[in-house]
Amino acid sequence: MRRIINSTYLSLDGDTEKLDQWSFDYWSDDLERYANKLLFAADALLMGRDTYVNFEPAWSQRAGADAFADRMNSIDKYVVSSTLTGGDWGRTTVIPQDGAVEAITALKEQPGGDILMYGFGPVAKTLLTHGLLDEVHFWVHPVIAGGGSLAADGFRHRLTHAHTEVLDTGVVVLTYTPTPTSAA
Repeated sequence: MRRIINSTYLSLDGDTEKLDQWSFDYWSDDLERYANKLLFAADALLMGRDTYVNFEPAWSQRAGADAFADRMNSIDKYVVSSTLTGGDWGRTTVIPQDGAVEAITALKEQPGGDILMYGFGPVAKTLLTHGLLDEVHFWVHPVIAGGGSLAADGFRHRLTHAHTEVLDTGVVVLTYTPTPTSAA
């Protein structure tokens, strides 16, 4: 069975939305190595509509720039949405939001590599709630961004620490797995 791996950048105060304002200051060869490890172990990307709408133009413009950009552009993409009907970014499949749990369960059961998702929004929370998310990698950046957003909706779920990696710029990648019979 395939694993779904979530990779989410966040600031010390839990901001996951204004990455362009603080995350680029922490990019390094060490961070790139870790990001490559996750992306190249995957053969599919899973995302919500907001992530797709932001990623599609950004990564499409970077086609041919480097191996990471080429992988982002060539890999199969699955987008959970109640409003999109199709996608223009390579091999994109839209999964209707009302059937997402069943469709993603079936996707996990197919042969293949990891399924990588970026960002911790409604889709990640749904997957975690339904036992479909296998790992979460929180990339904690040493900055207070002024706008925590990770659990502004009151979402709660217990996780078990699996690994910590400290990168050369001070970014700490905390890897967690869902806690069995998770009680918030």
